[in-house]
Amino acid sequence: MSELVLIIVAAALVNNVVLSQFYGLCSFLGVSKHTKTAASMGYAVIFVITIASAVSSLIYDFVLKPLDLQFLETIVFILVIAGLVQFVEMFLKKNVPALYTALGVYLPLITTNCAVLGVALSNVKEEYNFIQSVANGIGTAIGYTIAIVVLAGVRERMEQNNIIAPFKGMPIVLFTSALMAIAFNGFAGLI
Repeated sequence: MSELVLIIVAAALVNNVVLSQFYGLCSFLGVSKHTKTAASMGYAVIFVITIASAVSSLIYDFVLKPLDLQFLETIVFILVIAGLVQFVEMFLKKNVPALYTALGVYLPLITTNCAVLGVALSNVKEEYNFIQSVANGIGTAIGYTIAIVVLAGVRERMEQNNIIAPFKGMPIVLFTSALMAIAFNGFAGLI
């Protein structure tokens, strides 16, 4: 049990997918304007990454590896992720249309979010079993959600401040993201 907690904490804080590995930056920067939208995106990513980790692990262990088709892992994982994102998109469109509209183009972009594919590939690289893969997926998704919600909170506060013209917009967001990455680097000695 402690090994699983260690995997989750390491994935969420020490090896944060956005702030340490720089995966998933497109949605991280694009959807982080409002805390509510960022949290919703985080929840969608939690669902997709967790399920994608589980399904990818099963497909890799019970289909690709026994048939000696490991070279197809990237293509197969992308197909699994695309299917899961389509499921989430249909669910939100039918049941939560306001959230579906708020997420806009970034919801289908979860399919090409390299954080989702990155966790599936890292599970294979680290040779995690099914339970460890799911734990790594949960930790990675939690780390993504923490990062995007914190950035959204900071961005909401920045809207109320007087920022000099050269730093307005994306430059200050990138600078803030860099400071967050430096702060998260402090977790490096934790594990």
